[in-house]
Amino acid sequence: ILILLYFSTLIVTSWQLTLFTVLVLPGMGWLMGKVGKKLKRKSLEAQGKWSDTMSQLEETLGGLRIIKAFIAEDKMVDRFKQCSDELRDATNKVAIRQSLAHPMSEFLGTLLIVLVLWFGGLLILGDGTSMEASTFIFYMVILYSIINPLKDFAKAGYNIPKGLASMERVDKILKAENPIKEPVNPLPLHGMNDRIEFKDLSFSYDGKREVLKHVNLMVPKGQTIALVGQSGSGKSTLVDLLPRYHDVQLGEITIDGVNIKNFRIHDLRALIGNVNQEAILFNDTFFNNIAFGVENATMEQVVEAAKIANAHDFIMETELGYQTNIGDRGGKLSGGQRQRISIARAILKNPPILILDEATSALDTESERLVQEALERLMKTRTTIAIAHRLSTIKNADEICVLYEGEIVERGKHEELLEKNGYYKRLNDMQSLS
Repeated sequence: ILILLYFSTLIVTSWQLTLFTVLVLPGMGWLMGKVGKKLKRKSLEAQGKWSDTMSQLEETLGGLRIIKAFIAEDKMVDRFKQCSDELRDATNKVAIRQSLAHPMSEFLGTLLIVLVLWFGGLLILGDGTSMEASTFIFYMVILYSIINPLKDFAKAGYNIPKGLASMERVDKILKAENPIKEPVNPLPLHGMNDRIEFKDLSFSYDGKREVLKHVNLMVPKGQTIALVGQSGSGKSTLVDLLPRYHDVQLGEITIDGVNIKNFRIHDLRALIGNVNQEAILFNDTFFNNIAFGVENATMEQVVEAAKIANAHDFIMETELGYQTNIGDRGGKLSGGQRQRISIARAILKNPPILILDEATSALDTESERLVQEALERLMKTRTTIAIAHRLSTIKNADEICVLYEGEIVERGKHEELLEKNGYYKRLNDMQSLS
């Protein structure tokens, strides 16, 4: 308001001088805009370098064992040094441009005063004098009162592009379109009464190579269906389509005859429990990791789930029991212990549908035995889709489906598939030899 009042006074005092001032300002604004755009660009570059440096640091710390095993310490140090140097250079460029804000605004303010003095002198000394010297002095006092806050505004303006660069990166994430759409009029889903069906299912990640080709599969309630096959045959993709981590492109998946796209994603995923090859744990206590995703879980419920998962004994051997912190990603635990905590979490959730994605493939024999026992308890009365690496773990499945290059090429029980002397028999023989 004060600036507007001062500006009105300038117009009344001398409209010619004010018009001249207004004509000069766009040029100065253009110059400030050029500097601001460069600052924004350099800020984006600096944030990209910061992201690269943090990624490199995370990879290095997460892969220390491999780095040491391959004697690659010097190589990783050189990589990190390169990332750090690039980050330092990018940050310095931003700092230099930011440090120019004060001298640039001072220079532009002084330049404006000089130009106004020159033009005011012409008005006072020229033929047909249109301005008195005393009036000009009054004009300059008012103008100077405006320039100081304008300079402060200009200096603050140099910080805006840097902030905009940060906002732009965050905005890209916030505005990223989620390809998984909620139904407009969702149907209620409170459980599964009959079966899951995969009908003529085809899927491609890139729109070119089909990962799944016309897959048909029925999973009756309470039964265990096992998926086996070589890496890249489409097993994990098939089970990822059920909780809608990706959407079906051709065909459909139904629960009790209703397409899963007609259910709310939250309701659909609430029916499904996952135990994966790599247990995803958090830097928190045993209790909070087991109770993750289950509101208001009691200690009694968590302990019962841990006992079923063969996890209670080793938890109680720790100093604080269920309140012991397990470290980043469960780093204080062995692979088998992490897997049993993951199973306990699934038991506590008590889902009617269970997905097991090679849950025992990375374990030693003793750990596999304990985990397999826990899995068998978990699978009782549940509808289970199990991806198996070790065929010995799925011998008792109600049906075994063999996938090859995205197609189901064989199906049946363990003994039936061995008698067919086909692809499953070859997989079984290779594992027996190894």
